[in-house]
Amino acid sequence: MDTAAILDLLKRAVDERQVKISLHAAEEALAEEITRREIEAAMLTAELLEDYPDWWLGPSCLVRGQTDLGRDLHIVASYSGLPVTIITVYEPHPPKWITPTERGGS
Repeated sequence: MDTAAILDLLKRAVDERQVKISLHAAEEALAEEITRREIEAAMLTAELLEDYPDWWLGPSCLVRGQTDLGRDLHIVASYSGLPVTIITVYEPHPPKWITPTERGGS
């Protein structure tokens, strides 16, 4: 699936209320005080950072989006169809991320 199709699917999932949040993603969101609304807003503004078409859990990707208040979020999501499952979500911070789109060290 190409980048535009992946991003369109994520937006469609939000519009059609077809977003599932995995237990891991729910735990990460709770730990970082990220709401479902913030996740959905970030999905609507997403840009593709990394694509994992052959991941053993199914085709997935890492996207970066912003909440309505400008908070940067990274979301790893499945994209094999609806519903889209959020695998994890977090705010990108150093040292792993130099900027919201540039990887740092470990």
